[in-house]
Amino acid sequence: MCEQLSWSHYRLLISVESEEARAYYLEEARKSLWSVRELQRQINSFYYERLLENRTKKRGGKKTAIVPLKPTGKMAPQSVIRDPLVLEFLGLDESESHLEKDLESLLITHFQKFMMELGRGFSLVARQKRLTLDGKSYHIDLVFYNYILRCFVLCDLKTDELTHADLGQMQMYVNYYERELMNPGDNPPIGIVLCTDKGSDLVRYTLPLHNKRIFAAKYKLHLPSEQELIAELRRERTAIEDANLVTKLDAGEIPHIKQTAFSSSFQ
Repeated sequence: MCEQLSWSHYRLLISVESEEARAYYLEEARKSLWSVRELQRQINSFYYERLLENRTKKRGGKKTAIVPLKPTGKMAPQSVIRDPLVLEFLGLDESESHLEKDLESLLITHFQKFMMELGRGFSLVARQKRLTLDGKSYHIDLVFYNYILRCFVLCDLKTDELTHADLGQMQMYVNYYERELMNPGDNPPIGIVLCTDKGSDLVRYTLPLHNKRIFAAKYKLHLPSEQELIAELRRERTAIEDANLVTKLDAGEIPHIKQTAFSSSFQ
């Protein structure tokens, strides 16, 4: 029994069917000092499932329970980044168009909720961080430092579908921070492009083959139902698995599948 949590916390935790998810919520609620309302929101938004699915995609379909994050030891970026993010607290209507500056302003207004959605370990460093390259100015929407990852986290906000130019620009930001602004003892910076939609092929062919530093994450402006979230995660996983299969076929790692597929077309 944890003295930091109330009976109301435990009543919510009892409703979580998965033993692994329940243990994770218990530990994170204790360490992050979640209120009862915050814990309920994390459970309702499938916080654990989104993080678990994101790790599963990075591990090629192998799913294991999530161990609560610790501020010590070496952590991989995908250990703390979830996709999709749920930003229902902004109060925006998905059917309407929005400006990036409006999205940024609302995120700052609801900063505490946004930080809770991002996860533990984030602190804001800069907003509209200006970089000047070849006499031209660029602005990174939000710059964080994550003490768990021990690195800068650069975040760009997009109010529409992801483009290859968005990823290329983030790659430039990450390169600049690594070469000019890293502190001694820092791990290499990572970049996150938040967008309303993304194509798996576009991400796969725009970023380096073994990319571990640039991430594209979708955001939702409403709290998804369990059915919506399951459908979304299944689409994401299928896209990742198809992309991995094509890569292996192109590399000749599994040539027998080509023969099998060719033969089956005549049966």
